[in-house]
Amino acid sequence: MQAFVARPEHGIAWITGASSGIGRALALKLAGEGYKVAVTARDHEKLAELQAEAAELPGSIIVLDGDVTNPEDMEHALASIEYEHGALALAVFNAGVYLPVHAEELKRADFEKSFAVNLQGVVNCLIPAVRHMKAKGQGQITIVSSVAGYGGLPTNAAYGATKAALINMTESLKFDLDKMGIRIQLVNPGFVDTPATRKNEFPMPSLVSADEAAEKISVGLKSRHFEIAFPTRFTRSMKLVNLLPYGLYFWLINRSTGWRRRPLEKHGHPPMPHPAE
Repeated sequence: MQAFVARPEHGIAWITGASSGIGRALALKLAGEGYKVAVTARDHEKLAELQAEAAELPGSIIVLDGDVTNPEDMEHALASIEYEHGALALAVFNAGVYLPVHAEELKRADFEKSFAVNLQGVVNCLIPAVRHMKAKGQGQITIVSSVAGYGGLPTNAAYGATKAALINMTESLKFDLDKMGIRIQLVNPGFVDTPATRKNEFPMPSLVSADEAAEKISVGLKSRHFEIAFPTRFTRSMKLVNLLPYGLYFWLINRSTGWRRRPLEKHGHPPMPHPAE
């Protein structure tokens, strides 16, 4: 069966976490390509601003308020797409949070919220989307993970765990979805320049803008590749680093981030939204 590649004439594109960062930039990019883009997030005002900004584009923005951690919200969002706007052709599950974790002051809430938004939030969207696409016999689903899912990094105990789970989940689902005519892809960005990432406590090599990230994803959606990873040199180097023996891996990460020289934190850090949220 030939892999399905969504186009605007096939139906609606749905993007979660579209109020800022990658999600917002991608919504504008796809609307510029002629898609009707349904956007979901908790911040109605930001979504309304996004809709207004897209007013002169060939496509349009459809605002669907909702919290990905609430499965009923996501069922309602999909029902609204299906019964009010048309077939769902393309879904990009992008919503996420980044809550830095320091082992000297572990907080259960940081893990619970990270898992609820980044992992369970995708599942809450995935279930109705697959059901809809299965009935139509075609569709394209894209799950936004991160290079942080390739291996452990400082402050990433919660965020990285969810992104590693998304990588494994997407790989596993591909076997069955291929047979159903539903194409699934995985997005693994490196560092993307947003207000949230500017607060990171370590160097961020190969930083790209949200618009550059959206461009890379847009191109990848039209390709036959399973993984959309960028910037290419950085993501390939991260994959290679994770093939190293652990002793060498931890030495290299400590050296490149300067983490071993940093003192232990005396106070917890306030929650920071991931750029995709």
